[in-house]
Amino acid sequence: MRGKKGEWHGDPDDPPRRRANKRRGRGTYTNDRPPVCAVIGRQSRQVRIRVVPNTQGVTLCPFVEKFTKADATLYTDEYDSYNRLKRIRYTVCHSQNEWARDDDGDGIREVHVNSNEGGWTGLRNFLRPFRGVHKKHLPGYVAIHEFAVNQKCVSPKFIASIVRLH
Repeated sequence: MRGKKGEWHGDPDDPPRRRANKRRGRGTYTNDRPPVCAVIGRQSRQVRIRVVPNTQGVTLCPFVEKFTKADATLYTDEYDSYNRLKRIRYTVCHSQNEWARDDDGDGIREVHVNSNEGGWTGLRNFLRPFRGVHKKHLPGYVAIHEFAVNQKCVSPKFIASIVRLH
């Protein structure tokens, strides 16, 4: 019987289906694992999320610089692609099991990327009911999620803006 665990499936013309994309390494748009990048403002709590073709510095840095002010302080992990950023930048080193750090000694661990990491849970939960989204349509779903996160609640102003569109 097809799909049962532990039972041999001998028909080569009807192979068992492969679940998920099991490729190792960083995703790219061409290998069907399109990266999604996000910037979150610590004071404003505004989020900007985009699907990008890859996670190289020539792609990530313009994205980050577009959605941050020139005098912004950035908190990232030590991924090499961020090295080209033209902003004040503090990093945490996950490979050394560092997740948050208190640089100024006030007892508050201000150097972390937990806000951004936690945002991915919201996006995954938003996409889960769709049971997979084609990469061609992913930017639209990401835009709707970004809008919902930034809106936080349905207000009269929000309803009026939708009504004006129609």
